[in-house]
Amino acid sequence: MTSSSVPTKATPEGAGDGPLGIFGGTFDPVHYGHLRLAEEAGSALALTAVRWIPAGRPALRDTPQVTAAQRLAMVRLATADNPLFEVDASEVTAAQPSFTVPTLERLRSPGHCGGRRPLVLLLGADAFAGLPGWHRWQSLFALAHLAVAHRPGFPLERAQLPPELAEHCRDRFCSNPAELASSPAGRVVTFAMTQLAISATRVRQLLASGESVRYLLPDPVIAYIRRHRLYPQP
Repeated sequence: MTSSSVPTKATPEGAGDGPLGIFGGTFDPVHYGHLRLAEEAGSALALTAVRWIPAGRPALRDTPQVTAAQRLAMVRLATADNPLFEVDASEVTAAQPSFTVPTLERLRSPGHCGGRRPLVLLLGADAFAGLPGWHRWQSLFALAHLAVAHRPGFPLERAQLPPELAEHCRDRFCSNPAELASSPAGRVVTFAMTQLAISATRVRQLLASGESVRYLLPDPVIAYIRRHRLYPQP
């Protein structure tokens, strides 16, 4: 990671050792659903920061419609006014495809977060259930805690998880988010988040048809999309 990868926001005293949320994704484009997940995770899990890591070349998704640099710029615009958020550009500038385990291994290196700081990987329930399809997924638990967001009133149904995942997580679930601060990695915690029925796919469809995306994306992101003529519009 270069010195420009993470913006220099003021860090509260002592925050450099507290639990750090890790929020990766394509963000094509970033929208209020992403922002609410990161905001509510920060509060529910007592995170000292949430680090957004836009994927440069997503390994498990179709090629994004806009460049990695443009997606990074939109994330920076969307998160600029929240002191809890920081943005890591390293995956955007990397030559290889983005995989979560190598990203976490980079963060665990001595020049970055090191081996002792708790890292908390933020996931939606669907992404968590799909972990057995991820590259080296079993290694995640040695590198970070996993925090899984679910709808209020609809907790994660462990009995419905893939058997391999359920067995791997059987002794890792914890009910108290405070436990995340006591070790660097290895626990699984769930938290309820406000559900916003927003998807990047739907946003792209609305943009392509010339319909309004107001109140789905932050205004600075909408202005950036229009200024750079992103996503085919009539």
